[in-house]
Amino acid sequence: MSRIVQEFTKGLWKEVPPFRFVLGLCPTLAVTSSVSSALGLGCGVIFVLLVSNLLVSAFRNFIPSKIRVPVFIVIIASAVTIVELSMEAYFYPLYRVLGIWIPLIVVNCLILGRAEAFARKNPVLLSVADGLGMGIGFTISLVVLASIREIIGAGTWFGIRIMPDSYIGFQLLLRPPGAFLCLGFILAFMNFISMRMEHK
Repeated sequence: MSRIVQEFTKGLWKEVPPFRFVLGLCPTLAVTSSVSSALGLGCGVIFVLLVSNLLVSAFRNFIPSKIRVPVFIVIIASAVTIVELSMEAYFYPLYRVLGIWIPLIVVNCLILGRAEAFARKNPVLLSVADGLGMGIGFTISLVVLASIREIIGAGTWFGIRIMPDSYIGFQLLLRPPGAFLCLGFILAFMNFISMRMEHK
């Protein structure tokens, strides 16, 4: 049980994908101008990570090594198709906002990386814990980054105005350079906290 907890929790801080391994930065920077789109994409990534890790781990002994990457991509693409069609059917406004970023989950290096580096070498329960932890960590990263950008940039959170009407917003944060600035400050803060923890 302790190993399962360890594999789950590593994705929440120690190996949180965008901030520790700097993986999946394109969608991280692209969809975090609003919290709702960040949360929507994060939930999609959680589902795809769970399904891909589960199936890769379950069939790891039957997948020939020479064709493992194409097989992994087929598994990931199938899960992404389920996410895309479900969003189009049940969450159409979110589907319109996320646009091309939904099918591009297929080539997110985080998902293929977890399949290659972890799921193909470990049993199902550990792989599911790894996928869930990494997916939740990725989603939290998106939501934190999007919250900073949306609150300071537009004065809203989840589209609800939380700043006074007189607040005009720091528009730079809603643009791509603002995403890089916020990401840099978060990385610096996390590194500072990690150094303090190691020092203690």
